[in-house]
Amino acid sequence: MIRQFVSLASAMLALHFMAKTVEDLDVYQKAMAAAHELWKLLELPTFQRDFDLQGQLNRASIRVVSDISEGFEQKTDRHFARYLYDARGGSHEIRTQLKIATKRRYIRQGDEKRVGDMYDEVGKMLSGLIRRLIADDWKDR
Repeated sequence: MIRQFVSLASAMLALHFMAKTVEDLDVYQKAMAAAHELWKLLELPTFQRDFDLQGQLNRASIRVVSDISEGFEQKTDRHFARYLYDARGGSHEIRTQLKIATKRRYIRQGDEKRVGDMYDEVGKMLSGLIRRLIADDWKDR
């Protein structure tokens, strides 16, 4: 029984410290890839008509990745989680704005789905990481 507990504790400790840099986090990499795909859509000539929506989407995509990065550098898991909540909100904001862009015929429905699905995956990964951070609640990362 004690051996199982020690093994479990060791596994949790190893998992917690696997990411040495923010770039090691899968969610960061996925958010960066999603931001790049969104940027390619924003470069389409049809998007050049709506500077407000284009700028808002661009800022939101940058914010998602930046919140993950900034949160990673926080001292406690709860502080990190707070930034991840913001990143998750940004992912949902982008999904909504992509729907607006589709309705305005700036992008095709297939592009909305493809990039929106990327941000949906980022949001789910963020939710899982938030749950993990809140459960672990390390005070000194």
